[in-house]
Amino acid sequence: MSEQEGVIKYRLDYHFTPAGSMPGFAELNAWRSLLWRLGVIGQDAARYGGLSYGNLSLRLDAGGFWVTGTQTGHLPRLTAEHYAWVRQARPEDNYLAAEGPLPPSSEALTHAAIYQAAPSVRCVAHGHSPEIWHHAESLELPCVAADIAYGTPAMAQAVSAQAQSHQEQGVIVMLGHQDGLLTYGQTPEQACWLMTRCLAKAFARIDAA
Repeated sequence: MSEQEGVIKYRLDYHFTPAGSMPGFAELNAWRSLLWRLGVIGQDAARYGGLSYGNLSLRLDAGGFWVTGTQTGHLPRLTAEHYAWVRQARPEDNYLAAEGPLPPSSEALTHAAIYQAAPSVRCVAHGHSPEIWHHAESLELPCVAADIAYGTPAMAQAVSAQAQSHQEQGVIVMLGHQDGLLTYGQTPEQACWLMTRCLAKAFARIDAA
């Protein structure tokens, strides 16, 4: 918990390429904008050392996945210039190969682990919510232990195990990543709706206290 959030830890082979056509971009980006409005993606000078937080990805039929670029969470609306294509991922080796206008998010290795563990999953969302995070146990949400740091092979392995147990959709709270959680599903709507529903349930828990 003392580590700086939002910093790329994996070995990254990145090459700059201009933005191109992105299949599925409109739907993915619309849901990302909604998560930004809800505050689970964003930037706050008082949290995480002022770094941006939250990201979203989409598996591609051609291989790999789109993921929001590093430190784009503060932007209310993204364009294709703000996404990277992860073309190869080896979570067990702490390695990613990517290209695009920006390097991929610091959580891209964890996204890759979910895609490898659950072939039917098409979208992964990573958000930060103190409300969900602090009430994860009472909400009976699956959790990754607090001694497992974000952006590491250990986190990728732990997330992979959770995704293997819930293949089509799921929620994973990352206790070693302050306020962090993942939701995933077969569509951007399914993955992001899970995030929204968890937030509503957390608010209901707080109001009932």
